[in-house]
Amino acid sequence: MKLGWLWFGLLAAVAVGLAACGPKKEAAVPEPRPVRTVTAKPRDTGETVVLTGHIQAEDEASMAFRIGGRMTDRFVNVGDRVKPGQELARLDPQNEVNALRSAQASLTAAQAQLTQARSAFERQRTLLAQGHTPRAQFDLAEKALRTAQAQVDDGEVQVRIAADRVSYTVLQADAAGTITARGAEPGEVVQAGQMIVQLARQGGRDAVFDVPAQVLRSAPGDPQVTIRLTDDPSVKTIGRVREVAPQADPVTRTFQVKVGLTDPPEAMRLGSTVNGSVGLASEEVIAIPASALTELNHQPAVWIVDPSKLTVSLRNIELLRFDPGTVVVSHGLDTGDVVVTAGVQALHPGQTVRLLGPSA
Repeated sequence: MKLGWLWFGLLAAVAVGLAACGPKKEAAVPEPRPVRTVTAKPRDTGETVVLTGHIQAEDEASMAFRIGGRMTDRFVNVGDRVKPGQELARLDPQNEVNALRSAQASLTAAQAQLTQARSAFERQRTLLAQGHTPRAQFDLAEKALRTAQAQVDDGEVQVRIAADRVSYTVLQADAAGTITARGAEPGEVVQAGQMIVQLARQGGRDAVFDVPAQVLRSAPGDPQVTIRLTDDPSVKTIGRVREVAPQADPVTRTFQVKVGLTDPPEAMRLGSTVNGSVGLASEEVIAIPASALTELNHQPAVWIVDPSKLTVSLRNIELLRFDPGTVVVSHGLDTGDVVVTAGVQALHPGQTVRLLGPSA
């Protein structure tokens, strides 16, 4: 009985040993990760850029009084059309009128002194010719005459200055145009040079846009801009760039560009919203979907597929600009490179991939 159990144990040990010496099962090979790709190829960037802006007067001036005082009347409001010489506002003229009267009185007194001095001088000249007066007395009469004449000249100037100050109490339009803003109300005490109304002079209109720096760099030297009303694209005209701001806006980092309009339609009123379209300079660049972008060493990068091994590797690129859904690459990609556009977040260098097809 014991011998039988012994043989049974030996047979079991032999069976376990044979099983252990059998062929090992191979480890499971990971499946290639499916990805979508696109083949890099150059394209022409001579595209059209559309920006939104507004219409404003080419020549706009702030109308102000030359002197300070209390404004008694303002005869115009925003939107009013004015003619050259039309009264816009008026100051209380009482102080200036009083100053004019004082200057006129001083002039009258000086003229009387001049008449008296001239008579005395003529008498002294006659007496000197006859030898009945000394030369010194004649010189004193001549000096008094010149002093009186100088006082009259000064009085005339003071009268003109006072009269001008009286005229400065009336603010008049220097050209035909439209009132676009007001800066003071009747009853206020205003200072010299303070804006009372804003006058948009007739004769020219601008379309004003805030343009990004990359668009300015890509635009041709003297572009022709097509301007259309936003609410009615059938109303359009042509314009040329008249002025580019030398400094970017500190908040938006864009540059203000003024486009002078050629024969603007009547419907393009001041303040109207317009769209301006211009063709950019043509050059060959490589554009890829924005979904292909990832990061390497804190710089933009993409995954590149090796067509022979079907493995991926990261490569840094330099971007020229961003478009909606697309990025334009300036350096880092060559024609024919296969770029991963979907599944970039789950890849690692050297990983095997399976191509599903090109991205749209």
